[in-house]
Amino acid sequence: MGLKEKEHELNPDPTHITDSNFNEIVNKHSLALIDCWAPWCSPCLALAPTIEELTEKYAGKVLVGKLNVDENPRTAERFQIFSIPTTLIMKNGREVDRIVGLVPKNHVEAVLRKHLG
Repeated sequence: MGLKEKEHELNPDPTHITDSNFNEIVNKHSLALIDCWAPWCSPCLALAPTIEELTEKYAGKVLVGKLNVDENPRTAERFQIFSIPTTLIMKNGREVDRIVGLVPKNHVEAVLRKHLG
């Protein structure tokens, strides 16, 4: 395990994802959950505690990141994110699932677990 992976494992906060680091981050981790959000979006803010809990629970197994769609329009456009929150599940650098809207934590976990094994 490299130093960056160890840093992630010990970091209880979601990773800050941008247009410039998106590819590097999702390609470096076999499984990533990316929360696409904006600060003015009430459902996004309501989902934030769930994202933080999942970051802690799956530390070392799943990279959990947050992408502000207002600040990173290239990535939002690339993945055709028309509604937020949208949660992308990336496996080996490609999208394998997505969740659109504010959903309960157990729903996000069920989708995530489907790709963990």
